[in-house]
Amino acid sequence: MSVDLIQLVTDLAHRARAASLVLATASTGQKNAALARLAELLPASTGALLAANARDLAAAKENDLTGAQIDRLTLDAKRIAQMAEGVRQVAALPDPVGEELEHTVRPNGLAIRKLRVPIGVIGIIYEARPNVTIDCAVLCLKSGNAAILRGGKEIFHTNQALLTLVRQALTGAPAPVSGLPSPVCSIQSTVTEALPADAVQLVPTTDRAALTALLKLDSLIHCIIPRGGESLIRFVAENSTIPVIKHFKGVCFVYVDGEADPAMAEQIVVNAKVQRPGVCNAAEQLLVHAGVAGTLLPRLARALLAHKVELRCDPASAAILQQHGLAHRAAAAGDFTAEFLGLIMGVRLVSSVDEAIATINRDSSAHSDAIVTRDAAAAQRFFAGVDSATVFWNASTRFNDGFEFGLGAEIGISTDRLHARGPMGLRELCSYKYVITGTGQVRT
Repeated sequence: MSVDLIQLVTDLAHRARAASLVLATASTGQKNAALARLAELLPASTGALLAANARDLAAAKENDLTGAQIDRLTLDAKRIAQMAEGVRQVAALPDPVGEELEHTVRPNGLAIRKLRVPIGVIGIIYEARPNVTIDCAVLCLKSGNAAILRGGKEIFHTNQALLTLVRQALTGAPAPVSGLPSPVCSIQSTVTEALPADAVQLVPTTDRAALTALLKLDSLIHCIIPRGGESLIRFVAENSTIPVIKHFKGVCFVYVDGEADPAMAEQIVVNAKVQRPGVCNAAEQLLVHAGVAGTLLPRLARALLAHKVELRCDPASAAILQQHGLAHRAAAAGDFTAEFLGLIMGVRLVSSVDEAIATINRDSSAHSDAIVTRDAAAAQRFFAGVDSATVFWNASTRFNDGFEFGLGAEIGISTDRLHARGPMGLRELCSYKYVITGTGQVRT
């Protein structure tokens, strides 16, 4: 690995660490002022952002990216306006830094407070969506963390243009890169409002060796959050000496119980599978209680088939669909643990809520799993028994999302057990520390 490349990312991390110490003591007003400036800069810079994005789109077409991949890369005025609105929503959220989690007084008079504090420096490794650049930058800023962003090569020029605006918003200074405007913001910056530009940085190369070097800087970077496909996340997890918060994939289940309302079950199953099938909280697996499968499974199958969903069935469910002349195919060995990310769904019958729980705990990715039932006791058993980050009763798995949970946005979804689990918003980007106040106590 190039010594120069190692030095580049090490210097970047040193600057981020220095900026994180400033951010940790920044006021809510300072942070919100920077966010307000960014929300104005984004739409004001639409022309320059679209020009940068056009360079990435031209390269994408030359490299034969799919239509779906190109759509994820694409910026337009509406998407830029949506990014700006997302920034405003984060600015409006309560500042988590300094929140008191616990307060106790010991018999000797020591006052012990547990306060929420920033993690420090967070590295975010992600792929092709430009909105992720803004989401990650503003969530880290509001929670008092410095951010090191490493986006995919497919969106490199767009990310550089976005970073220029973020750094301008932090400092209130004119944009340093030609071609980007310096509009007059309605919120005027002052010396006390300015924050270090190094609070948000972009790794200035797409060389994979730079990422490998970054993942070894555990004395400067405190947390890594990878977002993207399973191969990217596994590479980060396997090569990092820094703690990684992650989920590898989303193998999500919907269990339709024997006491399910048929119309509700149809609505939830179709939405969970079809509304956006290529995302991590889309349902990939359907379990149906055997006691109602004879009548309910054909109804669910017809609704799914109407949306061109391919059903991959176990023998019991296949037999029922065969009787009704409904299209299906026999499931292969790996289909019941697969993340299809498309219009395919595994289908099985189970004899009880307990069997559904056991099946989900064995075959799911512990991401998002749902039960549809009118039986509150069965739902509570499902809640207690399913070992997943997010569990739903009579609602679609598609709601496992930071915005839908009222977090403003999310920096990722975690299926880990330590520190953060589920959608990660501002509070999940914080740690805590103990603050002890005494009156001269000494230990004997």
